[in-house]
Amino acid sequence: MELTRRSSNPSTPLPPGAVHATRRVGGSRREATERVQLRRDAFSTTGWTLNLSRGGARLVLEEPVELGALYQVQVGEQFDAREARIVWVQDEADGQIVGVQYLDTDGSVPPPSLNGDDKKTGK
Repeated sequence: MELTRRSSNPSTPLPPGAVHATRRVGGSRREATERVQLRRDAFSTTGWTLNLSRGGARLVLEEPVELGALYQVQVGEQFDAREARIVWVQDEADGQIVGVQYLDTDGSVPPPSLNGDDKKTGK
């Protein structure tokens, strides 16, 4: 099977001498293996996180999702769902690896367990 990766942000070639931005808007990534659920209208699927950042996540899913579409993404069972956009997809033989961008705030804050806080106490 041929690897297929699609992005909702078409790549624009850099002019000669230009420097590609190296700073990530969403902050640093960390590896994670949390259960995740995506919902949109009557569609729902589950999968796992591969990594998380303040601005989004990389997920592995068994069912395909639509590039550019908005989904409610819930990481783990204890956290509220967040609205996110599918910004890239990589088709695999047994599903998809996808990149999601959280839409709730610029440079959004990770869920409490990811930054050391407890959701109920705020500490």
